[in-house]
Amino acid sequence: MIGFAIIVVLLVLCLPQALFIVPQQNVYIIERLGKFNRTVGAGLNVKIPFFETVAAKVDMRTRQEQFGIDAKTRDNVTVTMAIAAQYRVSAQPAAQGQPSGVWRSYYMLANPTAQMRSYLIDALRSSVPQYTLDEVFDKKDAIASDVNQTVSGLMVAYGYDVVSTLITSIDLPADVEMSMNRINSAQREKEAAQSLAEAERIKVVTEARARAEAMEQAGRGIAAQRKAIADGISESLAVIKSSGVSAAEANQLFIFTQWTDMMSEFARNGRQSTVVLPSDFTATASMFEQMLVAQESEGEEEFVVVEDTAK
Repeated sequence: MIGFAIIVVLLVLCLPQALFIVPQQNVYIIERLGKFNRTVGAGLNVKIPFFETVAAKVDMRTRQEQFGIDAKTRDNVTVTMAIAAQYRVSAQPAAQGQPSGVWRSYYMLANPTAQMRSYLIDALRSSVPQYTLDEVFDKKDAIASDVNQTVSGLMVAYGYDVVSTLITSIDLPADVEMSMNRINSAQREKEAAQSLAEAERIKVVTEARARAEAMEQAGRGIAAQRKAIADGISESLAVIKSSGVSAAEANQLFIFTQWTDMMSEFARNGRQSTVVLPSDFTATASMFEQMLVAQESEGEEEFVVVEDTAK
């Protein structure tokens, strides 16, 4: 009974040392007497108390490392780049003669994060000088992809998978940034000036075409008006001649009719202050009398008689 009790006591004392639980997305490395023995995954696991110990608890989740570097472009501009690298311990199982990714991540590098950072900095400083400043901005993603591919091939040997490398920002020296802003501003002003000049050219051309078309239409209207007047005069003269009036009498009658119409329109709407009359008032006495009557009726018009001395 005493021996059985001792066994029970030993089991109670050793049970917490023998049983352990591994959380999800974690892998524990078990060593036996200081030597690697195995890796265990999530769940309830058993180890030999006092002989086996948990050497490391490896987190299998993806982690991120952020840092900044300085690099010089092909056109000798120093840029400061912010880098974000996502990486995780490789889940590659052990193959024949090859250790697993978990084994390599723990036993091969004392500081894997610092090593990965060194690789990334070296790869970026080797890649950026191949591009000009404008190309660095334009091909930022391509540069990050090339660097990620290079570093991934190096870190896999140490049990790490570099998931992605991102260039999150590119900062320039203050003087370079000011110069670039001035260049961009000048370029935009140049484009704006070209656009305004083109708009003004289109406006001038359009107005010129509109004026030309208006003058063309006005000319056609004047020509049609004159043709209609000539046709009317011709028809009027023909009618007058057909009544037995001579050509000279018909012309005088036509001229007198036009003068009468003009004076009527002048009396209604005219605001002219000077009227040109023939010098022979004996032949146009009635005309002069009508003009005096029109002056008295308007009260505001001033008539100046200019003698026509041409013979």
